[in-house]
Amino acid sequence: MKNSVNELVNRVIQGDKKAIARAITIVESLSDDALEILEKIEKYTGKAHIIGLTGPPGVGKSTLIDRLIRRYRKMGKKVAVIAVDPTSPYTGGALLGDRIRMQRHATDEGVFIRSLATRGSIGALSRATIQVAKVLEAAGYDPIIIETVGAGQADIDIIGSAHTIILVLMPSLGDDIQALKAGILEAADIIVINKSDLPQAEAYKRMLEVALSEDIDHKKIVMTEAIVGKGIEDLIKTIEEHKKTLYESGEIERRKREMLLREISGLIEITILRSLMRKVEREIIEKSSSGLYKTIKEELKKIKKIIEK
Repeated sequence: MKNSVNELVNRVIQGDKKAIARAITIVESLSDDALEILEKIEKYTGKAHIIGLTGPPGVGKSTLIDRLIRRYRKMGKKVAVIAVDPTSPYTGGALLGDRIRMQRHATDEGVFIRSLATRGSIGALSRATIQVAKVLEAAGYDPIIIETVGAGQADIDIIGSAHTIILVLMPSLGDDIQALKAGILEAADIIVINKSDLPQAEAYKRMLEVALSEDIDHKKIVMTEAIVGKGIEDLIKTIEEHKKTLYESGEIERRKREMLLREISGLIEITILRSLMRKVEREIIEKSSSGLYKTIKEELKKIKKIIEK
């Protein structure tokens, strides 16, 4: 398999879309081949800007991303989107399709869109999100946009997966602001109020500013109307300004360390889980379910001993 992995990696670096898709599928599995691929592409990673974009359903995230893609392409950039979707309980695959939302870009060689299933991960992100972003970066995509499902405290884990975090909201009665206050609202670097043509948009912006009164100097609020492309230039300018600030302040290094720790955590989690599940499955086949918890307890003790060494 080693030669085929080498060949696959070479094709990924050349930007071959079929090879990229194949590499992502392998990397999602977090198998030995996945680790081999990640090892070989490591020297091609570490420079792309990763944007995390989250928000409640119905606020226009996909429309906003569609507009960002168009603008970035006009700037000559290759853009990748990782759309993290809920997992189907039957197939383990993503319920939302990557081409259902943004079909117009399917034939553009400078755009790659991929849906990832959360696969039972805690929070809103797939365990393999960061590794998939590395494959896309090795293929020359920059920026890489990660769109997460839902909003609220569950999406707080986007913090460890992106350099710039964007929260997309839309004008409402404001009840959702308090719900967000304890989580992603503080974590967001940029807050987008989409559908800003609605009559209550300015009032909603003022409510946000009050909610963020202690931290307003470190947040940027951008008004957009994604359906017609209004405010997209301003949003891209704000993203670039935040990127510049990250590098000038040294904050980018802290965020990169955070992302690395999250990646390592995910790899350890899945390795331990798979090992334990194999043992438990054998135990169930051999002894039915009797002694199941004893087996789990013994296996966890072994894992703890290995870790403590």
